[in-house]
Amino acid sequence: MSFVVAIDGPAGAGKGTVAKILASECNLLYIDTGAMYRAIAYASLKNNIDIKDENKIVELAKNSKIEFISDKTYLDGNDISEDIRSMEVSSIVSPISSIVKLREILVEEQRNMAKSNNVVMEGRDITTVVFPSAKYKFYLDATLDERAKRRYIENKEKGMDVSLDAIKENIKARDYNDMHKEVGSLMKTDDAIYVDSTDMTIEEVVEKIKSYIEV
Repeated sequence: MSFVVAIDGPAGAGKGTVAKILASECNLLYIDTGAMYRAIAYASLKNNIDIKDENKIVELAKNSKIEFISDKTYLDGNDISEDIRSMEVSSIVSPISSIVKLREILVEEQRNMAKSNNVVMEGRDITTVVFPSAKYKFYLDATLDERAKRRYIENKEKGMDVSLDAIKENIKARDYNDMHKEVGSLMKTDDAIYVDSTDMTIEEVVEKIKSYIEV
């Protein structure tokens, strides 16, 4: 019987990096739900779909195939792992992920992915909506300044020239949108273990989470 390690938290808290390492060390399937919404945001841009045209975006999602293979995100067979991390995609992913019908489609896909695998799944509503009964639930957080700094360094390493202030404003806006969604808003559940990664290394965060997990 499969089980789920569910990790929620705001942008830049380190969820993706931590989840990838956990997946590798604990033999779990890593599912980045945020990448799924980013994939649809990216596809919307590529198809010149207005982000206010919810029907077209929902139809796009119905006809798109999103897969995770070797830590890469694929859309309809194409590796879009780098494309979906652009500031252009980041600036529209939060409003797109607020579309209720789109969330219903992707949540169903996420649940299907976990039916036959032990998974570590990270996002904004994993502990609250996707898997409220998950065996292991965590809320990974960090200060706004720290999260912005991490994303800035990450972008620099990828050759993306974006100012720290711009990244901070983008994250601040995403935090607000994510916490005020009609469905699937970001929040910490009472039974989720809170981990503040501000002054912790990635390795320390991984070890802390692993200390609660029995694989």
